[in-house]
Amino acid sequence: MAYDVFNGDADGICALHMLRLHAPARRTLVTGVKRDIELLRRVPAGPDLDVLVLDISLDANAGELRRLLDGGARLTWFDHHMAACAQAQRHPHLSLHCDTAPDVCTSILVDRHLGGRYRPWAVTAAFGDNLDRPACALARSLGLDEAGTNALRQLGQALNYNAYGECEADLHIAPANLYRAISGHETPDGFLRTALYRDLLDGYRSDCARLQGLLPHWQRDGNAVYVLPSAPWARRVNGVLANRLAARQDGAAFAVVLASSDGTYLISVRSGQPEARSACGLCGEFPGGGGRKAAAGINRLPADQLERFIDRFGTYFAPDAPRSHAS
Repeated sequence: MAYDVFNGDADGICALHMLRLHAPARRTLVTGVKRDIELLRRVPAGPDLDVLVLDISLDANAGELRRLLDGGARLTWFDHHMAACAQAQRHPHLSLHCDTAPDVCTSILVDRHLGGRYRPWAVTAAFGDNLDRPACALARSLGLDEAGTNALRQLGQALNYNAYGECEADLHIAPANLYRAISGHETPDGFLRTALYRDLLDGYRSDCARLQGLLPHWQRDGNAVYVLPSAPWARRVNGVLANRLAARQDGAAFAVVLASSDGTYLISVRSGQPEARSACGLCGEFPGGGGRKAAAGINRLPADQLERFIDRFGTYFAPDAPRSHAS
């Protein structure tokens, strides 16, 4: 048996697409919404198992990885998230391609691995992961003009937006189906002309329009916390809001708090100074928290911990200023 296990966002989908363009194969797909990262639990153990893993945290899947390795499986893993247990997981049947630098995403790692052969998809993924500078640098290496670069920027943002939701019912297109639609196109140009992409773009624009006039729940020294309601549109657009705030590149940090249907909160954090005050450093203080230096999150923050999180957010990113609220 063979499995392709991948995050359902732009980075995971584009990374898999590039690898399958390079080495076509019919394999079982395992994916889900962006925050569904403990995907190896859905892969059965077996001595002849071949598993490709893309853009999900090794730390979050450490136990399941050990289960598969102990069962005789062979795994190839590309990822850019923090992996504290990477050394402990060294194994002759594990080929690990990991780089946690803040200007790298999984598709950039795959692009390096393939020598840039399918680079327009890496550009798309980098824009989707809010890595504007690396994405523009890759676009320049392809000789893309402004219009071509902007088309891939918009595609990446739309693909990434589609991955945000509490469950696949929240999404416009299930990630596995979106990958299958993209897999028929060697370059993004063909997919950009499809009705499916136009529909996705319409949904993206409609949801983004709801963000007009949104005010921070808490703010200090330019750092801010925004709270979104428990609604499908909010679950779809919370990542867009976080990336837009981070795109200001003014050194400030932001958190987007989304009320989940089970009464907990889903938190997305972006750090404006990732080397000095990493987003994963803050989120790692809370159960279910983790990610990268520039972007991290907490999957299920109990409701009674929200004020504690906001207080800690303030002391972590703006320790010397007085507290203030905005409604």
